[in-house]
Amino acid sequence: MKKRKNNLDEMQEQKLRSIESGGYWLCFWGLLIAIFVQLAFSGGQDAVRAIAGEWIVFMVMSAYLLIRCLRNGIWDRKLKPDRKTNLAASLIAGAAVLVLMFVIATVRYHKPLGALAAGAVLGVFSFLGCFAALSLSARAVKKRQEKLEQEPEEEE
Repeated sequence: MKKRKNNLDEMQEQKLRSIESGGYWLCFWGLLIAIFVQLAFSGGQDAVRAIAGEWIVFMVMSAYLLIRCLRNGIWDRKLKPDRKTNLAASLIAGAAVLVLMFVIATVRYHKPLGALAAGAVLGVFSFLGCFAALSLSARAVKKRQEKLEQEPEEEE
């Protein structure tokens, strides 16, 4: 395939990347919200069928972003890869799972106390899993950053 000439100057190229980034994040969070809404309003076996397509696209997007960021030693623009950040993000994830499961179980079974218990158990496990995954990722990013800093710059 023939490579075409880029007709954009540096400022236009940077603006285009910003636009593409905004589109990526809009799609990413939109898919996540769509998955949660479909989970909340579909029951039983239908829930898996209802979210299958969105879930596959969401996981591919997540895996792509994770792999590319880890390879380049990038964590976040504003957050640092430390325990405090991991703890806060994990608490948010655990709370989100707790609330989501509480709502789903209450709607399906009409037993708020049981729904709260189920949500709490899943929320705790989600917190622990998220904290472990973030801690491992933070360690991998730090190692990669150290390795990238040690590599000599290639001269053109």
